[in-house]
Amino acid sequence: MKIEIPYGKTKQTLEISEDRVRAVISPRKPEAESRTQEQIVRDALEHPIGSLRLGELAKDKEKILVITSDHTRPLPSHITLPLYLAEIRAGNPAADITILIATGMHRPPTMEEMRAKFGAETVEKERFVIHNAKDDENMVLFGTLPSGGELWLNRLVKEADLVVSEGFIEPHFFAGFSGGRKSILPGAAGKRTVLYNHNAGFIQDPLARQGILEGNPIHRDMAFAAEQAGLAFILNVLLDEDKRIVAAVAGDSVKAHEKGCQMCLEMTQVPGVGADIAVTSNGGYPLDQNVYQSVKGLTAAEVCVREGGVIVICAALGDGHGGKDFFHWFADRENPQEVTRDIENIPADNTLMDQWQAQILARVMEKASVIFVTGPENKELIEAMHMGWAEDVNAAIKKADTMLRNASASVTVIPDGVGVIVQKPVD
Repeated sequence: MKIEIPYGKTKQTLEISEDRVRAVISPRKPEAESRTQEQIVRDALEHPIGSLRLGELAKDKEKILVITSDHTRPLPSHITLPLYLAEIRAGNPAADITILIATGMHRPPTMEEMRAKFGAETVEKERFVIHNAKDDENMVLFGTLPSGGELWLNRLVKEADLVVSEGFIEPHFFAGFSGGRKSILPGAAGKRTVLYNHNAGFIQDPLARQGILEGNPIHRDMAFAAEQAGLAFILNVLLDEDKRIVAAVAGDSVKAHEKGCQMCLEMTQVPGVGADIAVTSNGGYPLDQNVYQSVKGLTAAEVCVREGGVIVICAALGDGHGGKDFFHWFADRENPQEVTRDIENIPADNTLMDQWQAQILARVMEKASVIFVTGPENKELIEAMHMGWAEDVNAAIKKADTMLRNASASVTVIPDGVGVIVQKPVD
């Protein structure tokens, strides 16, 4: 068999004997769509869910804040944002619009990344502000989260007469789904709020998983934050494996998001199939830019790999580890068990930077060995984090066979680990 797996802006091709492959797990193919991506977005904006049209909401508003996602998210804003802004200006041509890039705790995008994502013309013409979660002077207290943490948000949220956002919906490994309320928390939130929301107890909660909103403590805080921020309207899209828009929802920040999540669930929920080796990716660029983001894809493989097995993940890692604090959780300890022990002893009020991602990666590593397929420039950092390295996916399979002492070990392939919600295998 030859199976293509996303890798950066290219593919890795796995060549493997068919009798070893237990399953190739992919999301359901969306029905053929005759509309263009632009038409899909326009239709959503013209038929909002649970809300007036955005132009109507904008009519009497002076300052309008549009929150959008950053360079780590594959939302095709060069398509969505001009249509979104046109909808606002159709109702209020004189609107004072600011576009806030919701970085959460990520690094700021470069100008090159902004032009690639939003389009050079939009970047030159519109007013963009990059959120900085560490800038306490530009944060405003919006009350107390249901969990007890303080809700600090960018002051632009407070100053706006109308707050709206755009984003995309996919399975999220601890918030249930992306999109909707996530543009506020963590997108536009202060550092102390993001840290509290990502505390060890929440991450450990069995309901803080892909595809789960009901009872998810992380989602509960996020939904409250969006309500307090007055998030009045959203545009969220769903993407296929080629990062093309296949569906869109717009309207009320709760009702439209719930509709979009249901659509996402129908597209992405698949039965899991257990195997000795699970091969996956983080969906290629831009989500596989670093180890930090690649933890998301690893959690899909975690469901299928058998205890003591091997996970192979293809990730270009053009941005390396993705965070020094995250890297040092592993590089400064002997094994993932020590990482888990140290993180679980940290109180919610003292949550440290990137501990949540380290906590989840450690959980995965405690179940199975991990091999990263990535460039040789990343070999040293991968091995410093107690994981294996391979130059290509076929070399990784050979290495996994050697580790398992089994040249015919069973294999489940999940080409896009962030594009599916994998159910627990029954076998």
